[in-house]
Amino acid sequence: MTDAPEQTQGSWWKFPVRHWNALLNQREEQVFLALTLLIGALVGLMAVAFIFLTERVGSRLYPVGSPAWHRVLIPIVGSLLMGYLLYRFFPDARGSGIPQTKAALYAREGRITAGTAFGKFFCTSATLASGIPLGREGPTVQVGAGIASVLGRHLGLRPEKVKALLPVAAAAAIAAAFNTPLAAVLFSLEEVVGDLHAPVLGSVVLASATSWAVLRLLLGNNPLFQVPQYQLVNPWEFAMYAVLGIAGGLVSVAFTKMLLAMRARFLNFPRKTTWFQPVAGGLLVGMMGWFVPQVLGVGYEHVGAVLNGGMALKLMVLLLVLKLFAVTTCYASGNAGGIFGPSLFLGSMLGGIVGTIAHHFFPNHTATPGAYALVGMGAVFAGIVRAPMTSVVMIFETTRDYAVIVPLMISNLMSLFIASRLQKQPIYEALARQDGIHLPSAESRDQEGHLQVILAMRPAKEILLVDMTLQEALEKIRSSESTAWPVIATEGVVGVLTFGKLQQTAATGPETNRLRDLIDGNDFPHLHVDHPLSLALERMGACQVNALPVVNRGSVHKLEGIVTLKDVLALYGVGPQEKA
Repeated sequence: MTDAPEQTQGSWWKFPVRHWNALLNQREEQVFLALTLLIGALVGLMAVAFIFLTERVGSRLYPVGSPAWHRVLIPIVGSLLMGYLLYRFFPDARGSGIPQTKAALYAREGRITAGTAFGKFFCTSATLASGIPLGREGPTVQVGAGIASVLGRHLGLRPEKVKALLPVAAAAAIAAAFNTPLAAVLFSLEEVVGDLHAPVLGSVVLASATSWAVLRLLLGNNPLFQVPQYQLVNPWEFAMYAVLGIAGGLVSVAFTKMLLAMRARFLNFPRKTTWFQPVAGGLLVGMMGWFVPQVLGVGYEHVGAVLNGGMALKLMVLLLVLKLFAVTTCYASGNAGGIFGPSLFLGSMLGGIVGTIAHHFFPNHTATPGAYALVGMGAVFAGIVRAPMTSVVMIFETTRDYAVIVPLMISNLMSLFIASRLQKQPIYEALARQDGIHLPSAESRDQEGHLQVILAMRPAKEILLVDMTLQEALEKIRSSESTAWPVIATEGVVGVLTFGKLQQTAATGPETNRLRDLIDGNDFPHLHVDHPLSLALERMGACQVNALPVVNRGSVHKLEGIVTLKDVLALYGVGPQEKA
């Protein structure tokens, strides 16, 4: 009789866990729905805190009438301190936050740690408040996704459900950051998920609405920019909007290529320099800010001035050029902050320039420069982020004016066409690839139902070590049936060497060469577990090999296994199936 109470007393805490697990098994969809509402509210509160903190701290650091040396010293000190914190404690909190969120969704089972979310919030707030001209919207997405990931995992949701919470949080974050709930839904589906018909659509809409309601309750229903009513003066004006779209595409390509090229240079520096690399951006911004204070910060107040026709042409040209270099350098050097806000700033300046020139030569046939600045924001955003539908709806929600839709669609189309032709890879995918993260393309996601590489993959038993000599490698592969082998270093797989490459090198050079001398960077032929087998055949044919390594999407250096031509053909029923 006494044993039962003692057993109950010793394990009383296990009952809630059992009940919760049973509830998850029976009513997982209802739990997910309730969690969607909770995440929307929490992310809305976080976004409000982000806005409040950056503006309040920034006003304290740069009070009205502050001396010019503030504009030089504060960005340098801020970037240096935050660079150390990012290097020492929060290595995953650098940059925008959108690529990291997509990496968590597609390569890390929806996992974003609480430390990363906190570090992103704190470091980005301090960085932006110190005057670094990056945006808060991308970081808001990563912090929101981190909140969703931590909640989902700690409540015991299945990995599939945890992953489904990330686009939910992304929509809530954009809705609160921009005060544009509909554009937030489109961005989450168009950019984060990559599917406008995703099953998570209902939850994304609900979270966006909840977050927006929290923002409106706390800060009021004020749009991000106050703009005058748009009016089309003459149908021939559409031609000027097409010209603006072309210019927007060229600026988008220049921004993307500069950022990627600069970031590649910074990534090639020794790892021990990572902690003070962000000061390069702070130093450049400080020097610019000494002469042109408008360079500091994301500059939404200056965007508002352009939209209302309150900025001179020379200043708009100057800010377009200076911001282009300041933003790319700050981001490439490793500061925490996004490219949403900067893309809108660049677009408004470009549109203001085009509008001012057009209105000067054709005053009776063109609208005011502010209308062109508004359309320019959407055109550059569409060219850089490659989310044209989000761009159209976001500008519409900002103005609440249907008349701007057609000019915006024309400019967006031209900008997107130019940008996609001159810069094939979208910026977020390119940034992730620089970090060794290979996000799935839209084509690979469309082929998810096909036979995949994971079905033919086997452990990689035949590997070469990067410190082997050429003679040692040739001896090891003498009896191998493969014609390509992964080369392994301390960080994992660093390349692939083929029999032809080894044989050719042996014939033309000394056999004491190390294999590391034959590796050409990090761009080597490989596969991922979710790739279709048809792609495996294509890549084997292109490389003229019968085996390729399979690497992790979250890290290109992590070797998952190997796929051989024989195993692929066996799955298709061609030839005898070999035992793994």
